Amino acid sequence: MRTPDFWFGESPLAALLAPAGCLYAAGGRLKRSLQTPFSAQIPVICVGNLVAGGAGKTPVVQSLVRHLQSIGRKPHILLRGYGGREIGPLQVDPARHGFQDVGDEALLHSAIAPTWVSQDRAKGASAALAKGADILVMDDGFQNAGLHQDLPLIVIDGAVGFGNGRVIPAGPLREPIKDGLARAKAVVLIGLDRTGVQAQLGLLPVFKARIESNAAPSLKDVRLVAFAGLGRPRKFFDTLRAMGAKMVSEHAFADHHPYSPGELNALLNESNGAKARLITTTKDHVRLPPGWADKVETLPVALVWENPDALAILSEMALSSFHSRAS
Repeated sequence: MRTPDFWFGESPLAALLAPAGCLYAAGGRLKRSLQTPFSAQIPVICVGNLVAGGAGKTPVVQSLVRHLQSIGRKPHILLRGYGGREIGPLQVDPARHGFQDVGDEALLHSAIAPTWVSQDRAKGASAALAKGADILVMDDGFQNAGLHQDLPLIVIDGAVGFGNGRVIPAGPLREPIKDGLARAKAVVLIGLDRTGVQAQLGLLPVFKARIESNAAPSLKDVRLVAFAGLGRPRKFFDTLRAMGAKMVSEHAFADHHPYSPGELNALLNESNGAKARLITTTKDHVRLPPGWADKVETLPVALVWENPDALAILSEMALSSFHSRAS
């Protein structure tokens, strides 16, 4: 789906849909209350969020995993595999699986660590353990109570915060803010806090980070035709503009959109005609059809933590919580 604009401001439509949001929230509470979390024999970190659409979970997951690897741990990544047809548990093999099978995030993660897709998180955790995982990092799943989370993290995009503060379909929230914050043990705030969301977080520890491009060479004054199928494509376009690129055109698609050759041919023809370069995100790039990888550029990005000890602190929090559970 494409994120509705009215989710990030008050509108008559949001107010009209508010009762439906209350029902959605009640359904989520009921579902979680009926689930008995499975206790894995290894620590479980969940990188989740309270809103639908992109908040920056993927770079947080990868940053955590790389740190865990650097200290000698054997992290595996677990996710539902949104957009893919596999139910799992299945270990992702990029030589055999495409985004149609396991989703785009799973393919990106599989490049850095063993990655599993499983709609049943408990079964996925057991499969990872059997293959040698000694710690599990979940990409999303904060609202899923099927697997005990030793360190439930909430990732927040500082540019939009919690939007209009309403629950789907009246707003972007997957559950009420109070409910989610009560289960979280820490928050990762990405970018400048433009909505004052930090004031709502109470005593939760907040770790600040920013997403920076490590593109080389510079994109300053480079003419671009950009496209993206994300929860908020505007964030990608704004990043390019902030880097000094000259935006010929911007094309927003629905989140996880599968690109057709016809759509890409139209974009390529436009960029050629405008003497511009065609660019997209790394997540979109894995959804390109065969033969298109070399025709479209990507913008590589990295997560930079404000506190250089943030990853060490988060890792220790997860391990400490696990040892308390296991003792």
